[in-house]
Order: sequence, then C-alpha cells, then structure tokens
Amino acid sequence: MNIYDIAVVGAGPAGCMAAIEGARLGKKVILLEKNDRIGRKLLLTGNGRCNLTNTSTLEIFMEAFGRRGSFYRDAFGKFSNHNLMDFFKEHNLELKVEENGRVFPITDKAESVVNVLRKVLEECKVKVVYNYHLKHLNKVGNVFKLSSTDNEVIKSRSVVIATGGVTYGFTGSTGDGLRVAEFMGHHISELLPGEVPLYVREKWVHQLKGVTLEDVGLSIGYGGKIISLPTGNLLLTHFGVSGPVILDASHEIVDIMNKQGDVKLYIDFKPSINHESLGAQLMEDFQSYSKKSLKNYLKIHLPNSTIQPLLMILNIDPQKKLNQISKKERVKLLHILKALPLTITGHLPMDKAMVTCGGVTKKEINPQTMESKLVDGLYFAGEIISGCGLRGGYNLQQAFSTGYLAGNSAGIK
Repeated sequence: MNIYDIAVVGAGPAGCMAAIEGARLGKKVILLEKNDRIGRKLLLTGNGRCNLTNTSTLEIFMEAFGRRGSFYRDAFGKFSNHNLMDFFKEHNLELKVEENGRVFPITDKAESVVNVLRKVLEECKVKVVYNYHLKHLNKVGNVFKLSSTDNEVIKSRSVVIATGGVTYGFTGSTGDGLRVAEFMGHHISELLPGEVPLYVREKWVHQLKGVTLEDVGLSIGYGGKIISLPTGNLLLTHFGVSGPVILDASHEIVDIMNKQGDVKLYIDFKPSINHESLGAQLMEDFQSYSKKSLKNYLKIHLPNSTIQPLLMILNIDPQKKLNQISKKERVKLLHILKALPLTITGHLPMDKAMVTCGGVTKKEINPQTMESKLVDGLYFAGEIISGCGLRGGYNLQQAFSTGYLAGNSAGIK
C-alpha cells in the first residue's frame, strides 16, 4: 500500500497551510477533507468577507489568547501576520487594512482566499481527497493507519489533525478530530462556546432588539466580584445581548456561569466620567434645568429608545420636573446611569458560536513544533487546540500559523 509522508486531516486554513508547507519541503502529502470542497467554514468568516489576520504586534497576538497565549510564540514567530499577508500577495490577492488593524482581501470575499489556497495546493501537488470521514486512527510501528467511515484506509508516517472544533457543525466541524485525539491518549479540555451572544432575563431588552448602545462601559458581577470589560458597543437582541465586547468575553462569562450560575452584566452609560463627578453634574443640572421634565433631560445621557424602559425601572413619572425629583430618586438615577444591571442567564447553543474554546490541552503539545508529546509523529493545528482568541483576525492567524508550523515540523523530521 502507498505510504504518504504526511496525512493532513481537515482542509480548513490550518490543514491547507500544513499540507502546503509539507509539500513545499518535498514531502508526499495527502489532504483529507470531510466536505466536497476545501475551506467551507472559512467562507463564513467575517460575514463572508474573511478577516484573515490583524496588523498587531506579536505581543498583542499572544495577549489575544489569554493567560496561555505565550504557547503560540513560536507559531506566530515562524509564520507571522506579515508572512501570511505576503503569502496571499505573492499569489495575486491584494489585501486591505480596516479599523483596529483587521485585514481583509481587497475583494471583500472569503472565496478569494479559498481560491488561493486551492490553487497553491494544486501547484504543490498535494493530493486532496474529498468526502473522507475519519473514523479511526492508530499507529503500528512508525506508520499511522487512518480509516474512514467507508473503510478507506490511508497510511502515513506523520499525521496533522486540523479538523477544527464543534461550531458550525453543518460545515463538517463535528468533533471527529477531538474523538480521535482522545482515543490516542490526549486529554480534551471542556468545550465552551466562544464569540457567542448571551441570553438576559430582562424583557425590556428583548423589546429593543436591534438597538446598539454605543461606547458603554461594561462589567460582570458574580460572587461579590466585579470584572471590568473593555468599553464598546452593546447590541440588544430579541433574546439578550451581543456586540464586539460581549462576543470577545463570552467564553470567560460562560465559564463563570458554569461554576456560579446566573451572573450580572452592568452597563455604564457614562464611562468617561466617574461616579462622584456624574453625581455632581446631576445636582448642577437639576438646578440649571429645574423646569425641564425628567424624560426630556435624560436625552442628554441616554439613547431615546432606552429612556422609557429605564424610567419604568426607576419607577418615576417621566413628566416629573427636575425640581420635583427627590434626592433619593436622583441617587437612584445616578446608579442606573453608572451601573444598570442585567441578568445573564445563558448563551446561544454551541453550534451558534463562532469558535470553540476548548480542545486538545496545550500541555500535551510541543509549542515549538505542534507535535504531540504523547504520540511521535502526530501534530495538531488550528481550532482543535484548546483555547480561543479575540475577534479581529486573531483566530484565523492562529490557524494559519499553527498549520504552517505543524507542516514544517512534519516535513523536516
């Protein structure tokens, strides 16, 4: 039977880059894909525009992956964001940089990215097998044996597993690689949804679906603790909250909820001014605009759509003049403006999350090569590795970088 040098499982960004790099080093490479085409999930990223990477520094890239972000130092160092951008430019795909350093193809089409990968795979003479559903992997001597659900057997000296997580299951990310990794002796950390919207209990939020609260301060409260989140836009939905800050922090919030139950989300409508200064401003305004109704005055501080529901929470007549507002009511208003509480009760299902936070534990992977510390010749790349990064191109860069490093390591071994 024909024995390949490298078998890569999964033709997403990590798998494609691993196969390309292995083949560039002269190795005989086979790429096994569950779908009938490569990059199916990649086509969905960035709302179909594909936020490839970010122009941030190496340090910021590592920070984007949290406490153990330094695990990716070698991967990001050996195949950086600049290397990735050069790769696509060399293959005639121009890129553009948008807000916060996010990098997109000039075409605004993820399909352009997939087309480049497909073309380079062909140029490198990588054998791509479609509709291959991996069922089993084992190792006999120095050779791996991969078996599909159709009993199609492939042998290889090295294997790169780049099958992704368990989000967007319809694209083929159904946890096959995780099950194989576990069978080979690896530990899988808890699978949590990353970049997922959250449910809140308060009904008034649901009634304001589609409203965006711009540049608000946000914090999470649980067990007597308060965790501050970055200032940003909060999107109200028919079930709860979303928006950039929520999506970035969602995996941490979900983790807290799994241990603590419901948590509080506090909204600060005036993050640029502290509690005491805002209190002094309210006192001054209430004297200066004493004949103005509370409802009209609040237009200075709040989006129009939120005024009525917040007045109901305050239980104050909206037509009441400022000079009729008691000190107790004014203090209550101050607290609402600086820390309006919402109750987070859950999150959308895993298959609605953008990324999977969890997977093969980093402790069992050599960060310098992406090779398993438990099974010689077995490599991991992309979302299958435990943890996830912030939005903005960081997760896709992780996939390309770890894929490159895995393919390079397998190719030179």
